Amino acid sequence: MRVHTPRATLLASLGDEVLRVRADTPPERAGLDLVPPDEWFERGEMTWLTRDGALLGLLWQEDSPPPDAAVQVLTMLLAAARADGVHRETEVLITQLPVATAWLTGDLVFRKVSRPFLELFALAEPDVTGRPVQDVFRDRPALVQALMQAGAGRSVRLPDEQITHAGHAAWVRGEARPYFGASAAGVMLTLQDVTGEYERAARVSALLDTDTPAALLSESGAVLQASQGFLSLLPAGAPVVTGAPLWSWACFADVPSDPVRDLVRLAATGGAARADVELAGGGSLNLRVRRTSEPGLLVAEGEAAARDGLAPLGVMSQVLALSEDATILVDHAGRAQLVSERAATLLGVEAARLVGLAVTRVMTELGVKIFTPEGEPLALPDWKEIPLPLRREVLLALPDGTVRQMELRATGVGGEAGGARGSVLLTLRDLTALRRAQAKIRHDARHDALTGLLNRTGVREALGRTGERGAAVCLDLDGFSELNAALGRTACDRLLIQVAARLNDLSSETRGLSARLADDSFMVFLPDLSAAAALNRAGAVLDSPLRVGQRDVQLTAALGVADRPDDAQGDAVLANAEVAMQHAKRQGRAQRSVFQPALRDEVARAFELEEALRGALDKDQFTLLYQPALSLKRDRAFSAEALLRWNHPTLGLLGPARFLDLASRSELITHVSEWVVQEAVLGRQAVRAALPDRHANWTVSVNLSLEELRRSAGLRRLLPLLSAEGAPDIEVSAGSLLDHSQETLGLLEQLRSLGARLSVDDFGDGASSLAALTRFPLSAVKLHPTLTARLPGDEKSLTLVQGTIDLAHNLGLQVVAVGVETADQLGILRELGCDAAQGYAITPPLSGADLISWLRDH
Repeated sequence: MRVHTPRATLLASLGDEVLRVRADTPPERAGLDLVPPDEWFERGEMTWLTRDGALLGLLWQEDSPPPDAAVQVLTMLLAAARADGVHRETEVLITQLPVATAWLTGDLVFRKVSRPFLELFALAEPDVTGRPVQDVFRDRPALVQALMQAGAGRSVRLPDEQITHAGHAAWVRGEARPYFGASAAGVMLTLQDVTGEYERAARVSALLDTDTPAALLSESGAVLQASQGFLSLLPAGAPVVTGAPLWSWACFADVPSDPVRDLVRLAATGGAARADVELAGGGSLNLRVRRTSEPGLLVAEGEAAARDGLAPLGVMSQVLALSEDATILVDHAGRAQLVSERAATLLGVEAARLVGLAVTRVMTELGVKIFTPEGEPLALPDWKEIPLPLRREVLLALPDGTVRQMELRATGVGGEAGGARGSVLLTLRDLTALRRAQAKIRHDARHDALTGLLNRTGVREALGRTGERGAAVCLDLDGFSELNAALGRTACDRLLIQVAARLNDLSSETRGLSARLADDSFMVFLPDLSAAAALNRAGAVLDSPLRVGQRDVQLTAALGVADRPDDAQGDAVLANAEVAMQHAKRQGRAQRSVFQPALRDEVARAFELEEALRGALDKDQFTLLYQPALSLKRDRAFSAEALLRWNHPTLGLLGPARFLDLASRSELITHVSEWVVQEAVLGRQAVRAALPDRHANWTVSVNLSLEELRRSAGLRRLLPLLSAEGAPDIEVSAGSLLDHSQETLGLLEQLRSLGARLSVDDFGDGASSLAALTRFPLSAVKLHPTLTARLPGDEKSLTLVQGTIDLAHNLGLQVVAVGVETADQLGILRELGCDAAQGYAITPPLSGADLISWLRDH
């Protein structure tokens, strides 16, 4: 990178991490995802490094695209560094590099060279491979010496050298450094063709046609040409080393000169650098380093002399040199007397060529045009008659085709500039970045950063500006938090972008609006459509699956729609559509709802219930009831299922169906589960302590959601309690075991290791998996109440229950019948071989104290 693209930044995936690499700084860790910074999208040029469809890295450069040679070399090296590319020998890689590269052994014997290396030196491979460098480069002792230093462990930058082959002269710049790779260590020699720099230097050599100390440099600081004035600073007998860094020239004190090095580095990053530099012969030089109009070239120059008396020096020139603005001093006749470098760069002309010329005529000939901020053309003013002082904002169309937003000021200057009227100081301050930043702030305040759609603020403003009738549809993606955990944030961000793109296409087709309201909720307003038509159009957006990597993902969403009559408030239609969406979410997956005024009261009640739920734990409003399970063989209770109830202050005793869904949408479910487990363990201990002779092994089971336990905080919060007290038996729904993933298996194995016996609840109704009975570490199956409800009279139900019991017993599982309401049901279950039963035929759910009393009597 230092040789081929010194100003670029590489973001590359190496092993299990992503590194950020620049030429002259140590690599930095950039996380686990190959995601470019936001500023890479806003400016500069970014190139994707890919091989065989795989993204290997991103190469970014601020001022121009990275060179093709750098892209090819880095792509090849990153491909070889991949886990599936380690078998590729370095020798083979070297021969394929598209730049002049040679790999030598530690004894400086050539091992492998690239084809461009052979072409550069007009050599054949047999002339090089296996031969010492001293034999191959007999006529280049400096190169041999540099390679010897690299063999001793030092990286060496080689001075620029001109090589002539077949009548064609080329300038090369190189680097030799120790290298360790493949099966051996050695020295790597890399040469870069910099002929273009020297050709550009020749085009601007007029800059150095002066007795003033001046030198033309590459961005790396290498001296390409030097004026006679600069050469005269060298001590007698000192060599002129073209291609060597300026700071290594013998004219400076304390070579290498750190001040000169700092000036070059500052100028290479775009700044103007000036400092007093000590000379070897005594005294100092006021040295300035700046960019030229040619890309990649810098010029270093001493204090400039006056030109034909037209450019006033002294305090005014120093002020203009230090000013951050583009400034031109115009005399009473409208001619430029002094031009700052910023002004010359802005106009694309050397400052010296403007001095003495009429400013208006020069700008006209260059094609510079001025417009108002609204885009209306303005005539170039006659600077001789312009009213002073002047201050206004204009758009400046420049010769290179760019348009800059500028603040133009004109101020009268008397005294040394002289004249009947005196001179005018024109100041152009570039406001482009400021105005763009202001526009970006305004844009970002109203748009979503990820998708580019309007955000909530933006869509409310947009709806407020238009009174069109139509329909607003809000949609909230189902199960997106679980999808986020499964696929990762980056993949889910891509899903959101695809959803946003489809909604944007829909709104564009109908001249409507689309917005992202929250993480996984969106809104689209479709003018002139009824609620039903808008709902169908928005729902069709998710009909086809979305693509993430190598897989298709089918998303569903809760959709709510609201009509907007003529001239209705924009806030109202958005709020109504969200109310309808919230109602649809509570109905389950992929549900739709049309706004009705009654829905608002229903949503408000749900909100109030959720708010009350947040304080239920602190106010001791939860309680557990216990449903005993009776062994049908021993006719004795041996366990109980803990049933959660909420003593709501106004609504009375509420079952879990009324509030667990609300709790599961937030972190509340974790706290509720923790409380249930803790209370169930205490209830188990209370029975064992009260009836030690009859129920020393009494057990209690609780219902836990595998989805909740998979969350990062779920099982982690429960582990200390389960480990200390011994886990209660745990019941999981049959539907949750449809996921046969290793994660689910590991979760259940961990619960069993803590002492919990695992049961499948609600087996035999809805979605159930027979394979789950063999895959997971289960102890029992609990039949769904619908299987026992039609016993004993329904023959099909009788056959189904008998088959289920036989299947479970063959797999070594116990069977518990749930919802047993009559003595007849209890009797037939005994005959069928069912192990246990629970229900009102035995006893209704009991409080902890009542359970102990019941057990004493039974």
